[in-house]
Amino acid sequence: MAEVDTVANDLIDFLNASPTAFHAVAEAKKRLKVAGFEHLSEREDWNLETGKKYFFTRNHSTIIAFAIGKRYVAGNGCHVIGAHTDSPCLKLKPISKVVKGGYLEVGVQTYGGGLWHTWFDRDLTVAGRLMIKETKDGSVSYSQKLVRVNEPIMRIPTLAIHLDRGVSEGFKVNTHNHLLPVLATSIKAELQKLASVNGSLELEIDNDAKKTNAKSIADNKKHHPILLQLLADQASCQPDEICDFELQLCDTQPSNIGGVLKEFIFSGRLDNLCMSFCSLKALIDSTSSGSSLDDESGVRMVALFDHEEVGSNSAQGAGSPAMLDALSRILKAFSTSDSKLLEKAIQRSFLVSADMAHALHPNYMDKHEENHQPKLHGGLVIKHNANQRYATNAVTSLIFREIAENHNLPIQDFVVRNDMPCGSTIGPIIASGVGIRTVDVGAPQLSMHSIREMCAVDDVRHSYEHFKAYLEEFSQLDAKISVDI
Repeated sequence: MAEVDTVANDLIDFLNASPTAFHAVAEAKKRLKVAGFEHLSEREDWNLETGKKYFFTRNHSTIIAFAIGKRYVAGNGCHVIGAHTDSPCLKLKPISKVVKGGYLEVGVQTYGGGLWHTWFDRDLTVAGRLMIKETKDGSVSYSQKLVRVNEPIMRIPTLAIHLDRGVSEGFKVNTHNHLLPVLATSIKAELQKLASVNGSLELEIDNDAKKTNAKSIADNKKHHPILLQLLADQASCQPDEICDFELQLCDTQPSNIGGVLKEFIFSGRLDNLCMSFCSLKALIDSTSSGSSLDDESGVRMVALFDHEEVGSNSAQGAGSPAMLDALSRILKAFSTSDSKLLEKAIQRSFLVSADMAHALHPNYMDKHEENHQPKLHGGLVIKHNANQRYATNAVTSLIFREIAENHNLPIQDFVVRNDMPCGSTIGPIIASGVGIRTVDVGAPQLSMHSIREMCAVDDVRHSYEHFKAYLEEFSQLDAKISVDI
């Protein structure tokens, strides 16, 4: 059990370091650098070498890392694991200042398909990135800074049952009217503002610019001054140096291992940071020794995209050219030919689309098709859908099953009931956009899209081991499969 806990505890650390997609990428970058991966810039030329490891980021919310085998030649394939860094959440509006009924509230918009009723009565905070204006020696520049307020600063309170007797028949949330978190009461905020201004005057600050700054913060029309000041303190800057931000609400309760037998992981954002972590760790560990890439003829890659929860249609989503750009630039670093090497490389490549799966719920068993009921501790789930909501086919599932069998790893299958809609993943998006063979898989979980989700410790280990074996062994296995010949 100790070995299982090592991977699970590492996941807990990753989750607690990653309240947003920006933070998840920052944590991934840190781990990759420690493991010897070199940071590339998409704005610069790439000088790549076989046997070396690299990564790049896009918008600091998407990250693609890869290791080039020592036997790689231009035209060989990439074996990829794709996941996503984003999760359903509440994001602050461009104008977030709301004053109602004697309260200061924060205007938010829904991101993705969250179970919004689970956000009520939670101790909430904010995290994300700020765009900071910096002036040095008369020169102005702009940079991003990641922030996270650790203490609970806001809450979305439910209405007392005495004022809503029908709530027991169904808690209905109006996402515009009911999802505004309370930041403070107006009277306390006003007293705080007066104290701040008076304090500035009592200190006899004779710098007119600082006086003007204090007044402009107090008179801010877009955001509550107390919120801006809190963010500025986190970023070690002045409030008026914050040009813009992308912030979201986060639960302050940390991720942890729970259950009477310590078999579960309780956390937010398991969908899909669990798969992001398992794939990232698999890549790092499969390339950790000096000889890891000696016999590798392909490229081992992990691609963690933003914006999956809202359709992937962005410059940093799976619907962007990011994956194709990576494949193309790797190939061009080893060939100056104008031949059809890229098309050949794509047909030799393979994608594991890794996104969490729906575990059988003991209280809602009728929601699953009777022959396809993924269970916790049952290993990765291969997802099938005849209407191509998942990209799995007989060939791609075979490859993934063979790896499981070779390593005595459990594997499960999922098909949604015919009378229910089916979700989707980045799998069909990349398969259709790039033309790469794809299998859709994911670890089983409960409470998907809740502010607090759960999965099994065992399945974290199963996923990591399955992904690691795939990265290490795909090139040899693929050579044994004949289809379009």
